Amino acid sequence: AVRLLMLTGQRVEEIARLHVSQWDDAEQIIDWSKTKNGKPHAIPAPGLAAELIRSIRPNRHGWFFPSATDPSKPVSAGTLYSFMWRQRERGVIPVVTNRDLRRTWKTLAGKAGVSKEIRDRIQNHTLQDVSSKSYDRWNYMPEKRAGMRKWNTWVSRLLARKAGKAAA
Repeated sequence: AVRLLMLTGQRVEEIARLHVSQWDDAEQIIDWSKTKNGKPHAIPAPGLAAELIRSIRPNRHGWFFPSATDPSKPVSAGTLYSFMWRQRERGVIPVVTNRDLRRTWKTLAGKAGVSKEIRDRIQNHTLQDVSSKSYDRWNYMPEKRAGMRKWNTWVSRLLARKAGKAAA
C-alpha cells in the first residue's frame, strides 16, 4: 500500500480501501466513485503501479489490502500510519508521514515535468475557479495519462540509476 502511495500520490484512505471493483486492468485505471472531497475520481496507474497492483492477490472479499482482524473489511488508514511509525522507529526509513509521501509525489512529479494543473487533477484537488467548479466536466484522462507516463519514466530512470550504483 505504501508503494502505491508513493507511485500514485493518492490519499492514504483511498489506497487502503482499494477494491477489485475499482481496478480496471485493461485500461490500467483506478476509479473511486466517492473520495474525501465527495467527488468521483479516476487515475491512470503508472506502469510501475499497474505492475504492483497485478502482483497483489486480493482476498476473497476483493480487498487488495484487507484488515488483519476482519478480512471482510479493508485495512484502516490508521494501520498504515502505524506501519510507517514502526519503520521509522526501526531506522528503515527517515522520519516521514503518509502525508509526506503525497507531498513528495507532488514535488517530484513536478520535477519529472508534470504540470501543476495535471498534478492537481491526478491528486483530486478541488479547483476553486468558477470554470472548474461550474462548467468544466472534462475528465482530463488523456492529460492524466500523459502525466503519469512522464512520472513513470522518471521513476523508472531513478530506480535504474539506483540499481546500477548498487551493482557497482
